[in-house]
Amino acid sequence: MSTPSSFDRGHTDDLMPFLAASPTPYHAVANAAERLEKAGFRQVAETDAWEGTSGGKYVLRGGALVAWYVPEGAEPHTPFRIVGAHTDSPNLRVKPRPDSGAHGWRQVAVEIYGGPLLNSWLDRDLGLAGRLSLRDGSTRLVNIDRALLRVPQLAVHLDRSVSTEGLKLDKQRHLQPIWGLGEEVRDGDLIAFLEEESGLAAGEVTGWDLMTHSVEPPSYLGRDRELLAGPRMDNLLSVHAGTAALAAVATADAGQQYLPYIPVLAAFDHEENGSQSDTGADGPLLGSVLERSVFARGGSYEDRARAFAGTVCLSSDTGHAVHPNYAERHDPTHHPRAGGGPILKVNVNNRYATDGSGRAVFAAACEKAGVPFQSFVSNNSMPCGTTIGPITAARHGIKTVDIGVAILSMHSARELCGADDPFLLANAMVAFLEG
Repeated sequence: MSTPSSFDRGHTDDLMPFLAASPTPYHAVANAAERLEKAGFRQVAETDAWEGTSGGKYVLRGGALVAWYVPEGAEPHTPFRIVGAHTDSPNLRVKPRPDSGAHGWRQVAVEIYGGPLLNSWLDRDLGLAGRLSLRDGSTRLVNIDRALLRVPQLAVHLDRSVSTEGLKLDKQRHLQPIWGLGEEVRDGDLIAFLEEESGLAAGEVTGWDLMTHSVEPPSYLGRDRELLAGPRMDNLLSVHAGTAALAAVATADAGQQYLPYIPVLAAFDHEENGSQSDTGADGPLLGSVLERSVFARGGSYEDRARAFAGTVCLSSDTGHAVHPNYAERHDPTHHPRAGGGPILKVNVNNRYATDGSGRAVFAAACEKAGVPFQSFVSNNSMPCGTTIGPITAARHGIKTVDIGVAILSMHSARELCGADDPFLLANAMVAFLEG
């Protein structure tokens, strides 16, 4: 039986350009798809009839991707092994009428997406990226990856209380970035600029989904480079690991028929605002793809039910490493550490989907991969966050386990993790997808 080779620090080296090249969910799924293509996967259109052939396939819809690999001889009722993740991160997104300004400054009107650490977006050089919708019905990705915008903080001389009472930001008034000088605000300036940068004719863009991003590249940190700092690790770190793991498992199979499951990667959009969209985990995308895969291989509704009953999803999202300056905010007996391997996320009120049987599945995968893992629960006095795991379990009736990598500065424009944890996560994912 062929098995995929283990990932090492080279995986983390590869994560950094993936983060830098993926400033939006649309770019993230395009980059993941490109990597899957190199591993032999091929895109299928949702509007086409699907064939029940073996091999790797994927569907792109907006900022979401679902990819799966059908081994030779897979039965219609063969269960799935799913790695779930999300492609979106909190940020500042451009409004429908973007051109604004006052007092000689030209500004871009933005709306707050998700729950960002607002102060982390201040005094930071920002680029602009996203998806342009064109008059002919097509779309075009755009990425202005240079210092274009900035949200300037008020000088301490004009707010003496900031050092004693803390920074207080009004989301409407204080977070509109500047991008130039000028007294006159002209509607259409920003989109005209993006058309020119993209080589498009004037008036060709009729819709847009645009967002800001920090242009500072990811980098290793620390005396021994044992830390990784970068943007959007929540949750492109998991998307990257899942993509690498699925490609490795599919490549290793190569017709050898050793996989007892159909491995799947489901990378959803809109987790940061509730997942309720056609590309979110609470939408129909994953269920539709899995069902169509069963039916394309000649399966019945009974086969679909059998496949789903034996399916397990590993929902991978970042979690909280113990903070050395705020250790009292964490559960006193659960202190996940950076560099300690992936975390198993547990909440008995179903903010996470993990139960005892799910823990056993993940423990078996980590043991097979030789990967250490840690447990995370929230301090009882603190509200617990959630992710796509409970949504996936409830919507599809699939056993789901919530895991991730422990990080600091979650929802900041720039986050921090242990440099070994990304490849440890990827190795655990490989063992899970192999079954």
